[in-house]
Amino acid sequence: MGTPRVHDDGAVRTVTLDRPEAANALHLDDVDTITGAVTDLPDRVRVVVVTGAGDRAFGAGMHLDVFRDAAPGDGRAIITRLATCLRAVRTAPVPTIARLNGACLGAAFELALACDLRVAHAGVRVGLPEVRLGIPSVVDAALLPRYVGAALAQEMVLTGSVHRVDEPGTAPLVNRLVDSPAGLDAAVDDLVATLLAPTREVLSAQKELLETWREQGITGSVEASVDTFAEVFALPATRDAIARYRP
Repeated sequence: MGTPRVHDDGAVRTVTLDRPEAANALHLDDVDTITGAVTDLPDRVRVVVVTGAGDRAFGAGMHLDVFRDAAPGDGRAIITRLATCLRAVRTAPVPTIARLNGACLGAAFELALACDLRVAHAGVRVGLPEVRLGIPSVVDAALLPRYVGAALAQEMVLTGSVHRVDEPGTAPLVNRLVDSPAGLDAAVDDLVATLLAPTREVLSAQKELLETWREQGITGSVEASVDTFAEVFALPATRDAIARYRP
């Protein structure tokens, strides 16, 4: 236990944060492993699922030892490695699903936000407690207002408050919410089956567009969309998909 486990089962790669005795808290080497797991993908892998070992937590964020053992000047290097990892997850060429099996805090919550889709059970709690350590919530915490709105996002980052995902304010974070941990696998499998239906090429292109839409205004987004559509439309895989399609 320690380094995240990476396991391929057909078209699905599962990345499991594997430090259950510490609520799956992350060391910097773990962050690098996640980066590699979502960038070094064989063609057969069509979906990546990220989850936590055990039933206590998806992840508690960065392990406190990372901060305790660091020199005052190490902050930029630490957060740059995390930012690189989260960008790799966000821009992975295949869809990513966060399977939230327990508490999801700090950097682990940012990891879940970086994933395309999230599946959770009603007891999962999420939050960004960094301010309680005297450090700001950064990198992909910037995505939070898109899901919960500015008011709740500001409360969460300024107070470090923790919320259940079945609360009205945080409910938009989750794509599939099940009553108990027992329902997680079926909900994930259902999403995976849906994501395996389109071509790998079109989902990769669509993900690139989603990133463009986040970064640019409407004019740039539309222009990029036109270019991407033309490129994908010309692919042999697209022609095959159109020929097979039945409404």
